[in-house]
Amino acid sequence: MTKERLTSLDVFRGLTVIMMTIVNNPGSWVAIYPSLEHAKWNGWTPTDLIFPSFIFIMGTAIPFAMPNKKFNSTVFNKIMVRSLRLFCLGLFLNFFNDLEFFGWVGMPLLIGRLAITFAVAYALLGKFSLKIKTVLAISVLTILLFLAYFGISDYQEVRIPGVLQRIGLVYFFSSILYLKSNIRTQILVVTTLLIGYWALMTLVPVPGIGAANLEKGTNLAAYIDNLFLNNHMWSRSKTWDPEGILITLPAIASGIIGMLVGQLLNHHWPKIEIVKKMILIGFSLLILGLLWDILFPINKLLWSSSFVLFTSGFASLSLSFLYYVIDILHYKKGTKLFLIWGLNPIIVFFFSGIIPRVLTMTKVEHPVFPGKPLGFQSYFYNYGIVPLFENPKDASLTYALIYTIFWSIILWVFYKNKLFFKV
Repeated sequence: MTKERLTSLDVFRGLTVIMMTIVNNPGSWVAIYPSLEHAKWNGWTPTDLIFPSFIFIMGTAIPFAMPNKKFNSTVFNKIMVRSLRLFCLGLFLNFFNDLEFFGWVGMPLLIGRLAITFAVAYALLGKFSLKIKTVLAISVLTILLFLAYFGISDYQEVRIPGVLQRIGLVYFFSSILYLKSNIRTQILVVTTLLIGYWALMTLVPVPGIGAANLEKGTNLAAYIDNLFLNNHMWSRSKTWDPEGILITLPAIASGIIGMLVGQLLNHHWPKIEIVKKMILIGFSLLILGLLWDILFPINKLLWSSSFVLFTSGFASLSLSFLYYVIDILHYKKGTKLFLIWGLNPIIVFFFSGIIPRVLTMTKVEHPVFPGKPLGFQSYFYNYGIVPLFENPKDASLTYALIYTIFWSIILWVFYKNKLFFKV
């Protein structure tokens, strides 16, 4: 196998990150089109396909990044550091709104938070020797966990899990498995993870609750999160987390399935044969996911085993289409926008989470109620966009699209100047 970039994979990643940016940045969370919302519990919407597709893509890229399957202490260290950097970036996002300095408020507090943000971003995204990367990543993680778990009131409810944290964990375990096993073993691990997770969630009684169940806050995954994460969870009730501990096991399976497809793409078969196999795999996974939905409902918040199969099938079919069009037919017209997003995904995810927080902290005078300033994001949306639309959902979507265009301009500048930020 040879180390190379697959344009269709970069385009698919870019499309996924664009959709993630649109979904995560509406003008108003109470005015969203149903297709741009997550399913409330069981079932799925198009939005529920985005995150698992990104994890699938990450898994697919592993064989291209490590084609020789060489495993030693240096390779392990690189994998560990990359995973830690991803985890720490996500963890710091959760800390941003809780950072306090000497009782500062307003603009001084915002400046202090931004100064720390750029310092952390430089430490976790900067190009250093492997040794320095290791020291910096471990140092950032140690400081953040100390703040969260050693009785400091400002941080006693900061969320520990998150999207980037999950990506880091999935990358770590998928990469190690890829380097230390063959395809048959990888398939066995996926099968074990999915069946094992189903068995744990549907057969094992929940201590203090009773029979196994799949309800919010009372299932086995929620119990384990409460046991180890205490108040450091996502839900307002602090009783469960969609990126929690047990729920990460099937997410690892999503990454491994992507990794299996990546090995198929990197095989020396004729490309058209690879496409046929990917289509067969995609439809098979979709059907298996829908069948398993009968016993273990498709559920993004639980990352159910049926959800893993269904979303992996969708991702495999999507990538097979892009691979055929871009890498076989060499039709690339209209793909540049997605490509520039796909080459810088982590910088987008991190700072697209920081910027809305900054805009909320940046106050402007309220045009109707003097003395009651608004955050700039709220001001711009309510007085710059909402009056232009009769339907509030159109206004909310327009704000998300404007934010996406803003990032497209930034990423275009990065692309033209060959600036690619990697963990």
